Amino acid sequence: MKNSKKTAVKLIAAGIIGGAVSLGGNIAYDHFTGDTPIKTNQTSTTKVSDVSYKVSSSTTKAIAKVSDAVVSVINYQKASSSNSLDDLFGDSSSTNKDNAKEQPAGEGSGVIYKKDGDYAYIVTNNHVVDGASSLEIMLSNGNKVKGTLVGKDAYSDLAVIKIPSKEVTKVAEFGDSSKLTVGEPAIAIGSPLGSEYANSATEGIISSLSRKVIMQNESNETVNVNAIQTDAAINPGNSGGALINVEGQVIGINSSKISATGSSSRDVSVEGMGFAIPSNDVVEIISKLEKDGEIKRPALGVQMVDLTGINSRYIDELKLPDSVTVGVVVAKVQKGLPADTAGLKKYDVITKIGDTKVTTSTELQSALYKYNVGDEMKVTYYREGKEKTATVKLATSSDKLDFKDAESAKAEQDK
Repeated sequence: MKNSKKTAVKLIAAGIIGGAVSLGGNIAYDHFTGDTPIKTNQTSTTKVSDVSYKVSSSTTKAIAKVSDAVVSVINYQKASSSNSLDDLFGDSSSTNKDNAKEQPAGEGSGVIYKKDGDYAYIVTNNHVVDGASSLEIMLSNGNKVKGTLVGKDAYSDLAVIKIPSKEVTKVAEFGDSSKLTVGEPAIAIGSPLGSEYANSATEGIISSLSRKVIMQNESNETVNVNAIQTDAAINPGNSGGALINVEGQVIGINSSKISATGSSSRDVSVEGMGFAIPSNDVVEIISKLEKDGEIKRPALGVQMVDLTGINSRYIDELKLPDSVTVGVVVAKVQKGLPADTAGLKKYDVITKIGDTKVTTSTELQSALYKYNVGDEMKVTYYREGKEKTATVKLATSSDKLDFKDAESAKAEQDK
């Protein structure tokens, strides 16, 4: 039996919660002076060279093509009452709270992707708009307009805002994220540290594709984001901004970064690991948000643990064939939901959703969410060493789930 150390990865969402920059902070700048005085030649005058040039490269052309479509998103929230007497006498939920003054709570970025009649549409991150009582958009020319939330989706960490179109001069174009190559240039554009540094551009490369990034949304639900990894600098406030290719096409929406990793006793600083939601996923989600304002995702109704994360002595009890080394173990089945109705049980090991092989809970969730509520889905699994299939009627949406952190479920099983 081999015990493995658990590694905690700290994700900084580059938007409002752990990612949009909070307002009111101060930045310290260091100024250096030399000890040696500068001697000037009294007989000559320093001149600027007559040689001048204008740099034009694929990078400058790409930035120029899209930068005017990148905006800052300012999240306003009502200040909570600090009057202890109001709290004492139960007045905290009275009209005092309704009349509370709105204050900027944080800033993120966004990308104008469509202009349609009187409105233009902006894509940003869900965590950028989370908790907002109102939204303000600062355009690339510095003008500010009111933003209206069209819809948001916590699982994909995407949201859509609309603004009046009369001041919009540039709309971004989406590229095909399925055709990206590791090592190709990538440019991030957004508002790191807020609108004071709006339309900042940083350059790097595509470091990896299809990274599985695990975050917590505002409902404390564990969400698994399929992401592009880049070393282009992404900082707090960049959330919702554009990751573009050398053609100036948006290939991803910046979402998060890793700032540190390590055990509880030793953290290691991390640089150059930012993540963006692929454009193909973005287009699919924002189309649904424009239409319905939300996305009803199907629920399977199970709590899951990756087979590779289970202690070897428990794996033996599952009686799996030697050929089965990866999959997802059902830790608990929620009564009355689709998996229960289809006959799935605790300790079943799921290996396929439809025709898609699944090796982790992240892959299972991604495969599941390609279906809609009302669809039928085939699940392949192992029970007592035998391969079985079940047809699951996805009759329930994910908002009916009794969510529980997967690590808690695993800990419960390991007792």
